[in-house]
Amino acid sequence: MRLAVRTVLGAALTGLVAACAGQPDLPAGGDEWSIEVVADGLENPWDVGVLPDGSLLVPENDGRLQLVSDGQTNEVNADLDDVDGTGEGGLMGLVLDPNFGDSNRFYTCQSTDADVRVVAWTLAADGTSAERDPEPLVSGIDRASSGRHSGCRLLFDDSGALLVSAGDAAVGSNPQDLGSLNGKVLRVDPQTGNPAEGNPGLERPEIYTYGHRNVQGLALQPGTGEVYAVEHGPDRDDEINLLSAGGNYGWNPDGDGSYDESVPMTDDQIDGAIPAIWSSGSPTVAASGAAFLDGSGWGDDEGLLAVACLKGARLLLIDVAADQGGEVRSVPGLEDDYGRLRAVVPSGDGSIYVTTSNGTDDKVLLVSP
Repeated sequence: MRLAVRTVLGAALTGLVAACAGQPDLPAGGDEWSIEVVADGLENPWDVGVLPDGSLLVPENDGRLQLVSDGQTNEVNADLDDVDGTGEGGLMGLVLDPNFGDSNRFYTCQSTDADVRVVAWTLAADGTSAERDPEPLVSGIDRASSGRHSGCRLLFDDSGALLVSAGDAAVGSNPQDLGSLNGKVLRVDPQTGNPAEGNPGLERPEIYTYGHRNVQGLALQPGTGEVYAVEHGPDRDDEINLLSAGGNYGWNPDGDGSYDESVPMTDDQIDGAIPAIWSSGSPTVAASGAAFLDGSGWGDDEGLLAVACLKGARLLLIDVAADQGGEVRSVPGLEDDYGRLRAVVPSGDGSIYVTTSNGTDDKVLLVSP
């Protein structure tokens, strides 16, 4: 494995990507940012789980699980034979149980030839293998035969419930259909898979929010417990939404049985549709994973939402507290330098991990203030 270090100046955050008229400038940090390649030679790493000892558990989209530890990357022996990586499917989101230190339990979201499902695992003490639970924690999320809009990101909220983003499977009626799990964010008990306590009580009680297209990022805001969803949109728009129990986020591409992607991401003709807190407009950036910059080391940039972009091939910083998300800036050193970016995950010590998604020689980057 090759290791490399690049350093950029946080004060140089002048790469303006998008702005709305009248929005104030975002503050720029003055500290140096370090970009370090901690793993390479991967294929489409979708997520990162940070183990208590600092090792990383990394799912590769075509159905492999890697452990990155002490500068080495080794495949974890795990039963992933049912993973179907067609199109946008495969092995996707991964999250550690909040009690991982005691249980070694973690969760993956993956597509099979039948559906998209969440699987619970136990990692061996030496990290060389993982045993999956006999039954999926969540199943029955429909998938398109092409694999389009398979989701799927996982996140624990501050109550200990597990959030699961489920893409709409490119079926126009799914996002507004409360009898379908697709085009939704689900909220479940991580031990049983049952609807979590406090859910809004919709037709399918696992559903927490609906009216989504293909949520690719979920981020918990430190100090508030608020959860923000990053929506990968059609050519006209990407969005960031603040999730609210029972909320409808307005995606309704049902054009008399067709899948009409010319409609707005948030249809204001839907009664009660919740507007996005940030919209990219066109051209879009194919927004994906996200995490908040947490810790005083980030200087004035603390609290900004860092969003990975696939088509945009950059890391955006967004002030979710500002009107319409404020200005959007991109981080020097992560503007096309590493290609498509997929995941952003807090490291636990004030830094963030960012993964690339180019299909060959992909990397896990440690980005630090």
